[in-house]
Amino acid sequence: MRRKAGSLISIEILILKAGAAIKTRSDLGFHGFMIAKEIKEGEGAGLLTTHGTLYKALGRMEKAGLLESVWEDPLIAAEEGLPRRRSYNLTSAGEPALTKA
Repeated sequence: MRRKAGSLISIEILILKAGAAIKTRSDLGFHGFMIAKEIKEGEGAGLLTTHGTLYKALGRMEKAGLLESVWEDPLIAAEEGLPRRRSYNLTSAGEPALTKA
């Protein structure tokens, strides 16, 4: 089954809601783990079955122009002893898409 162009599925709506909520608390971007945590603490915990589901949705949404991302500086990640993170932000198209959904 194909979905209608421009429509969002449930996980994508949850990602936009979580991203908007994080954005109100901090002007910084959000990474996948932050989104997963926000969703698990909210109403859509059942829709997030695996992190693979989340990251595939983030990729689709970036390709659709709803999100934009940048990779963390590798030196910062190395200093913290963590893998590099990709930070996402809602685009000017992301917020109206959430309102429409």
